Amino acid sequence: MSGPVVTPVKDPGLISVRREQIVRAATALFLENGYHKTTTREIARASGFGTGTLYEYVQCKEDILYLVCEGIHSEIEARLNEVATPGVTAAVQLPRLLEGFFRVIDALQDTVLLMYQETQSLPDQHLAHVLLREEKISERFAAVLQRGIVDGSFSLAPNLVSLMAHNITVLGQMWAFRRWSLRRICSLDEFIETQTSLIMRELCAVEDTSAWIKGENR
Repeated sequence: MSGPVVTPVKDPGLISVRREQIVRAATALFLENGYHKTTTREIARASGFGTGTLYEYVQCKEDILYLVCEGIHSEIEARLNEVATPGVTAAVQLPRLLEGFFRVIDALQDTVLLMYQETQSLPDQHLAHVLLREEKISERFAAVLQRGIVDGSFSLAPNLVSLMAHNITVLGQMWAFRRWSLRRICSLDEFIETQTSLIMRELCAVEDTSAWIKGENR
């Protein structure tokens, strides 16, 4: 966890350990009490050290919120890396990425919702970094879409690649944003199957996309 958070501590390993402690404690408190009602003193206590030690690793509560956002994005990117498979066509790769993305959003749904609710509290420099990480997630999907045009998997106009990539990102986030309603009408597996089918049908311009969902083309 790096970025625009300044610290006088020179040991990278210690910085990483302490900030992970801070993020874990802060995330639990933010989810329980809300970001604005949580104090740095409470975060320090829950982290297992004093307020003075806390301020050796962050300068303000906004720094902590930024680190929480960084942690969320790192987990999402790690999951996408896990399911990325070299040497396959884009038509095989994309459903795997979609499933990985939707499942990690489900696993992180509370913190994802927290991030989007509270990023408005971040100062400009922190916000710029968070938005850049968001863009990078969409760029992962855009790269696969572009490859699919080249390898013949997808019949998507090149000028629509970026829009489709953002559409995919928002579909995943919707599972967290609209969970209060979606949980009543479908399971996570059903959500993944339906959304993947809709996306692949649009990209492949075919009627039957069940093979992609069942893994017959993987």
